[in-house]
Amino acid sequence: MIIALLWAVSAAGQVLQQDDVPVIGAQVFIEPGQTAEQVDGWFRTLAENGMGMCRIRMFESYMRTPDGWDFTLFDRAFEAADRHGVKIYATLFPATAKDDIGGWKFPYDEHQKASFGEFIDVLVSHYKDHPALKGWVLINEPGVGTAPRNPYTDACRREWLAENPTPEFTPDGYPVLVSLHEDEFLKDLNSDFLGWIAERIRKTDAMHDIHVNTHAIFNNCSQYDFPQWRTFLTSLGGSAHAAWHFGYFDRSEYALAMLANCEIIRSGSGELPWLMTELQGGNNTYSGMNALCPTPEEIAQWLWIVIATEGKGSIFWMLNPRSSGIEAGEWAMLDFQDRPSARLIAAKGVAEALEENAGLVSELEVIPSGIDVLYFRESMWAEQKLAMKDDPYSGRQEGAVMKSALACFKALTETGLNVGFKAPEEYDFTKEDYSGTSLIVANQIAVSDEDRESLKRYVERGGTLFVEGLSFYFNSYLKLSVDKVSEYILKDNIFDLNVGDSTLTCHMWQGFFAGSDETVKTFRYGRGKVVWVPSNVAMGAWETKDFAPLSSFLASVLEYEPTSVQFDSYHPGLIMRTLKSGKSKVVVCVNKSGETAQVKFTGFEGKHNVKKVYVSSGAGFDDGVMTLPSDAVAVYSFR
Repeated sequence: MIIALLWAVSAAGQVLQQDDVPVIGAQVFIEPGQTAEQVDGWFRTLAENGMGMCRIRMFESYMRTPDGWDFTLFDRAFEAADRHGVKIYATLFPATAKDDIGGWKFPYDEHQKASFGEFIDVLVSHYKDHPALKGWVLINEPGVGTAPRNPYTDACRREWLAENPTPEFTPDGYPVLVSLHEDEFLKDLNSDFLGWIAERIRKTDAMHDIHVNTHAIFNNCSQYDFPQWRTFLTSLGGSAHAAWHFGYFDRSEYALAMLANCEIIRSGSGELPWLMTELQGGNNTYSGMNALCPTPEEIAQWLWIVIATEGKGSIFWMLNPRSSGIEAGEWAMLDFQDRPSARLIAAKGVAEALEENAGLVSELEVIPSGIDVLYFRESMWAEQKLAMKDDPYSGRQEGAVMKSALACFKALTETGLNVGFKAPEEYDFTKEDYSGTSLIVANQIAVSDEDRESLKRYVERGGTLFVEGLSFYFNSYLKLSVDKVSEYILKDNIFDLNVGDSTLTCHMWQGFFAGSDETVKTFRYGRGKVVWVPSNVAMGAWETKDFAPLSSFLASVLEYEPTSVQFDSYHPGLIMRTLKSGKSKVVVCVNKSGETAQVKFTGFEGKHNVKKVYVSSGAGFDDGVMTLPSDAVAVYSFR
C-alpha cells in the first residue's frame, strides 16, 4: 500500500535545510470577518518581534463556493506576509464540521478523498508560485487512538489484510489469542494516507517543503513509522502543547517533557531537518486537558530546548486567537487588544539571540553520549490491550511502558548527559563495533523476534544492554517469551530493593532469575554484556519522584563516551544539552529545580573563549561553574 516517492527537489526550492538558521514564528489564524488592517497588523507584529515564519490553516470551508473557489481571504494573508518578509507553512485543512477543531485524519469514503484531492490540486496550483510560501503541512496532527470504521478505512483494511492476513497461530504453533494486527494496520494506514497527500502535492509543486506535525507523542509514537515517512517528507515536525500532551508530567517537568518530545522527533527525522510546528503560546481557557498559561520563562525554555535538539525553529499556536466557538480567545501570544504579551516579548528575546549568533546556531549538532533509550511500539500496543483503566497500581495502567523509558531518560539527563530516545528501527544496528555505547530497554513488555535478534547482535559486537522491569515478557504475538526470569511476584506499590551495591525504589513487581536470588545479573555475549534487573525500578523512581538512586546505578553499569561536557554530579531538575558547531561547543542548560543551582562541569578543563549566547537574569558562568537561578536558561559557547 505504501508508495515510496522518489522525486528530485530543485536546488532552487524552498525546502528546509539542516544548515538553516532556526526561525521562530506563530500561527496566524485566518477566518471570515477579519479586516485587511487586522491581518496586515498581525504580520507586521510578527516581523517586529523577530518572527520570520508563520503557519496558516488553509480552510477549504472558507474557499470552496457553490460556483467554484474564492481565495480572497487567504490571498490577503499571503500578500501581507510577503509585504513583511514572513514565510508561510500552509496547512491543508479539508472541509469538516464547524466544531471540529483538529480536522479529520482519514476521509470517510472515496468521495471525500476525491474531494480532498481536488482541493489539494486547486490550492497548490494557486499558491505554489507565491513568494511567501515556504512549505505544505500535509494534514494537521495525524494520529488517532484507533482506526475509525468507515467505508474508506474498511476498504483499506480489507486490502491490507489480503496482503497481511491475521495469524491464527505463532510460528512455533501456539494460538494467537490477542492480536496486534489492527495496530499494525493503523500504523501503515497513517503512512499510506500521508504519502498519498504528499504525492498529490508533488504533482503540482516540486519546490516547497513537505512537512507534517506529530502530536501527543508519548501516546501516538507507536502509530508513526518515521523511516517510512522520510520517503515522502522533506522535514518532520510536531505539536508539543503542555496543556494537551504532557499529562504524564508535573509542571516542573514540562521542560524535561519537551526535551524527550524533541528527542523522539529528532530521532524520527533521521537525516531530514525538523522543526516544532506547534508550541503552546498562551492560555487555554476551556480546551486542553490541563488549564495553564505558559510563563515567559517557560516560553524561553521550550524554544531553547527545541534548538538544543537540532530543531530548525518553532511556531507558536498561536499569534491571534480565533474569534468564536471552541478555543475562542485561547492560546494566543497577543492580548485581546492585539498587544504583545510578556510571552511574545520573551520569544522575541530568543529570536534576537538567534539572529545575533546566526553562524553558530545554524550548524548545531548534538554530541552523542552513546546512550539511547529505546521504546517499542509492540510494547505500547500490548499495554493498550492489557492495561486496567483506573487500576490503583500505576504499573497496570496504560502509560507504564513509556513512563519507565522516560524515568531512565530523566535520571541520566539530570547528570548532564545527552541521551537519545528512539524506536529500534531508527537505531543503526549495522555497525561492526558498539564498544562504549549503551541501549536501555526499560519495562518494554513486548519485543518482536526481529528486534531481539538486532539487540543480540548489538551486544555480541560490544554494546552494553540494560534491561529492566517486565521487558521481553511477550513477543509480538503476545506469547509469553521470558527465558532468564523464573517469575514476577507482586510485592507492594513501593518497596526498597537491594540491587548490587545500590538500594533502588521498586514499584509492584520483583522478578527472580531462574535458580537464583540475585536481583541483578550480568550476562556476557561476544564482546558485550547485558545488565538485567527484572524488577520495576524505573517505575519506582517515577512514582516516588526520587531519581538519584536510579541515576547513580545507571551511571555505574552503562558504557558511554564522555565526549561532552556534563555535570560533575547529579542535579535534580536540571537538564542540559551539549552541542558542537564548527570548532565551537555550545551548552544549553535549564533549571527547573525550584532553587538556584551552582553547577560544576566535568570535561571543561582547558576550555576558553567562553561567550554568552543567551542568559536569563541572574545566571552566570565563571571558571567552569554555572550559577543558574530557578527557571533560568543559560546558553554559552566555548572552544
